Amino acid sequence: MLIFVRIATFNVENMFERPLAMNLSSWEDGKKILKDFDDLTNLIQNKLYTDQIKQEILKIMGQHKGLMANHSSKFISLVEVREKLVKKLKGEYVVVPSGRDKWVGWFELKKDTIKEVAIENTARVINELKADVLCVVEAENRISLKRFNEMMLPKLNGQPFDHIMLVDGNDDRGIDVGIATRKPFVIKSMVSHIDDNDNDGQIFSRDCAEYHLSTGSGKDLVILINHFKSKGFGNQQDNNKKRRRQAKRVKDIYDELAKDFDCVIVAGDLNDTPDSAPLKPLLGNGSNLVDVMNHDKFVGDGRPGTHSNGAKGGKLDYILMSPEVGKKTKLGGIERRGVWGGKNGDLFAHFPEIKSAKDAASDHAALWIDVDL
Repeated sequence: MLIFVRIATFNVENMFERPLAMNLSSWEDGKKILKDFDDLTNLIQNKLYTDQIKQEILKIMGQHKGLMANHSSKFISLVEVREKLVKKLKGEYVVVPSGRDKWVGWFELKKDTIKEVAIENTARVINELKADVLCVVEAENRISLKRFNEMMLPKLNGQPFDHIMLVDGNDDRGIDVGIATRKPFVIKSMVSHIDDNDNDGQIFSRDCAEYHLSTGSGKDLVILINHFKSKGFGNQQDNNKKRRRQAKRVKDIYDELAKDFDCVIVAGDLNDTPDSAPLKPLLGNGSNLVDVMNHDKFVGDGRPGTHSNGAKGGKLDYILMSPEVGKKTKLGGIERRGVWGGKNGDLFAHFPEIKSAKDAASDHAALWIDVDL
């Protein structure tokens, strides 16, 4: 009995809602806002609020009009459930609590509804992929993914998936990794690695979601779906170190799985290039994982990258295959028509429904492989 499966990975950049700061004309426009949000979130987690921490909180909040006075700026809001974080005393704003356990609250990124045409183009990409197993990166939550599957795919004459699963990860922005499968590829079990730690603390920015799928061949297919730490904002040395820790942990998980399973795949957005130092623990050091874009059955379009314009430095998305999956792979490819290429969108073909960058399904192309199990 022949068991044929198409496996794809696609960074959808959210289904229905996206933080306003991540939905601006360019990534650079939102970088400072996301860094401020990240810094505020980290600062308020401190057990003790020193004078320096309090001043830093006030300084960052003061850079966002309305955040101290009304607890709401254009991009960030402050939620206070019990006690106040900031009050105005004698004409000046001050941080009131002495530490994290003295108040209950948090900062949130305000969200914006994604344009309908962009949502439809995301559905177009997924329908064109015709995947049996789809690894989804940057979905808001399981309910959003489920609604998208049930409403948007059929709207554009696509077939909904039979199984949808997503477990919330560690990112406050609601950009998680999930999976969608069609029969006979049933999700047998799932292991979340959100709590994996090393000597430096929590490892995964989102999750390394481990899915075990039955295939009908008597052998399980195991997929590790990832979204590594971005280069987008913050200290790049710290970001590189985080991605390296993530790459090492994924390799350790893969090595353990490979002892018991022949068919293992690592997929998703690793946010770095194959020759980078952060990805060396996963792709270097004698790793037997095969990148689909280096497979002899891969049919590309002449562009080495997967993000934005498809340049070499934009090779961020991966399907990495164990040797057995590599042997069984009959074809591989890239779906780039959901991306707006270049300033005028004329670097490569895109769907005719995409009239501007705002209409694009994503900044990421999708990857796929056909495997004869």
